[in-house]
Amino acid sequence: MTDVLSPTNVEVCRLAGYVGAEIKGVDASAPLSDRTVAEILKALLDHKVVFLRDQRLDYASQVAFAQQFGELTLGHPIYGGPEGRPLMREMDSRGEGTRANHWHTDLTYLERPPAFAFLHNKVCPPLGGDTIWANTAAAYANLPEPLRRLADGLRIVHSNDCDYTDDTYDAGQTRTSYITDIYEADHPAVRVHPVTGERSLLVGGFARRVVGLSPQAGRDLIRTLLDYATKPEHTVRWRWRVGDLAIWDNQATMHYAIYDYGGAHRRGERVTVGGPVPVGIDGRPSYLLRGDAAVFNVGTS
Repeated sequence: MTDVLSPTNVEVCRLAGYVGAEIKGVDASAPLSDRTVAEILKALLDHKVVFLRDQRLDYASQVAFAQQFGELTLGHPIYGGPEGRPLMREMDSRGEGTRANHWHTDLTYLERPPAFAFLHNKVCPPLGGDTIWANTAAAYANLPEPLRRLADGLRIVHSNDCDYTDDTYDAGQTRTSYITDIYEADHPAVRVHPVTGERSLLVGGFARRVVGLSPQAGRDLIRTLLDYATKPEHTVRWRWRVGDLAIWDNQATMHYAIYDYGGAHRRGERVTVGGPVPVGIDGRPSYLLRGDAAVFNVGTS
C-alpha cells in the first residue's frame, strides 16, 4: 500500500435508510493507499454492506485486496476451495451446496464465523438472482423493549444440520456431503461488535434451538427474532451485474440469495476474512459444541 496521507477518490453513496452503500472511485485490483483501505472499512462498518461496480479481479487480485482487511480463512470448512485456490469459495448454481435462498449469516455453526466476506460476481442470469442484506444491529435497536431484554440473555445453538440445509437440498443437491461432518456452536442471541461496540442479533438459517427452552418454544422465538431482523425497513436489495464486488460485515448482517432464475447460470467467487469469537453483552463468548474447524481460520496463500 502507498502512503497513508495520499488523497483518495473514494465516494460513498447510501442506498437505503439502514443498510447498504455503493463505493465509487476504487479499483480493487490496483494498489491502494492505507487511507483508501481505511475509508472502505469505515463505509463497511457504517453501512454493513458495500458494493463496487465493474471490478476486474482474478484469484490473486481478489485475495490481495481482501487481505488488506484481515487474515483470510480457507474457502469453506466443508467443501474447501477449488484446486489451486484454497482461499476461495466458488458460489456456482451448477455446483454443490451453493443455493442460499434463506436468511442466514455465513457459517454461524462455527465458533468463529467470518468477519467480512468479499463476493465477486462472474456470471449473472439474464433475469433474477438478486441478493438482499439485512442490518442486524438496526434490527436489535428497533426491537420492542420486552423482546430486546429477553434476547439479551438468550443463547442459541447453530448447526449445519438444520432446516436451512433440509430445504436447500430439496432440489436435488447432495445434502449428505454437507452434513458428513456436523458442526454446532453455542452463540449469544445478541453479540457485541468487536470494532463498533454495536449490539446485533445473531440468528438466521443455521439457528437450531434456544438453550433452556423446549424445541417448539425455541423455534417460535427464533422465528420471531428473524421476522424483526428481516423487516423490509432493515434491508437493501442488490441487482447484480458481472464484475460487481459485494463486501459485507458478517458480524452485523444476514443475507438472502433470491432463487428466481430457474436453471440459468449464476456464479460468484467469495473469500472471507476470519473473525473473532462472538461475545454476548454479558461477556460470555461463543463456544464450539461439535466439530473441529480450526484449520478453516488458518489462511494459506
